Amino acid sequence: MTNRELQIQANEIRKGIVTAVYHAASGHPGGSLSAADIMTFLYFEELHIDPKNPKDPDRDRFVLSKGHVAPALYSTLAHRGYFPVKDLETLRHVGSYLQGHPDMKHTPGVDMSSGSLGQGLSAAVGMALAGKMDGKDYRVYCMAGDGEIQEGQIWEASMKAAHLKLDNLCLIVDNNGLQIDGNIADVCSPYPIPEKFRAFGFETIEINGHDFDQIRGAFARAKEIKGRPTAIIARTHKGQGVSYMTDQAGWHGKAPNEEQYKQAMEELEKAGEALCSR
Repeated sequence: MTNRELQIQANEIRKGIVTAVYHAASGHPGGSLSAADIMTFLYFEELHIDPKNPKDPDRDRFVLSKGHVAPALYSTLAHRGYFPVKDLETLRHVGSYLQGHPDMKHTPGVDMSSGSLGQGLSAAVGMALAGKMDGKDYRVYCMAGDGEIQEGQIWEASMKAAHLKLDNLCLIVDNNGLQIDGNIADVCSPYPIPEKFRAFGFETIEINGHDFDQIRGAFARAKEIKGRPTAIIARTHKGQGVSYMTDQAGWHGKAPNEEQYKQAMEELEKAGEALCSR
């Protein structure tokens, strides 16, 4: 896909995020919107996957360690063809297979149940090690939040990944700078993030997480790295794509009301029209 096609797709995924959270009357739009561009590239360009065969043993794996941004994953999976886009409106409803956090037992395309912050990278390390032991060529990708990396288990998993030389593992840190309690630098600063992962034995790449040229280049570089895992530190904006949510910590975990929903969708519609008219 061209960058413009990816931008158009990411805009549709953002519409799905806002729609899902609105109909649920709860959820986490801010971090979902910040991750949308990288999710789009992963599922429409990077990952070796087949929506018609979601359990293919040779597929690439993706672990959403910051599981509360499930709306981003669900919207991406729906637009990729794993299940109907209309089902996004059932997010968090009783009886829906789209729970508040990813559930690998019930949701097509979800490779790991997640939500307890800090644990996803450990699961990804296990998947990557299994691939090595089985002689498989698949790659494992894991997305963590920058607030999430305050968790000690992230660093235990990082130490193990480097010790095992898991060059089939790629961690993406969604560095939008905000968590539920405010600026990550004020709550419990994880900075400098690239230097920390480098010290733990990772190849580190810093990018603008909304620039598809940089996203493309980072994933291409990650596949070239041998003998160690890669960490892509993606600088993003929380709430990207919706004006009143952008860089606002208050939109970490709340749903828009009807008026706010209409404004968000109007903004995204206009953004989509502008992209299509180029």
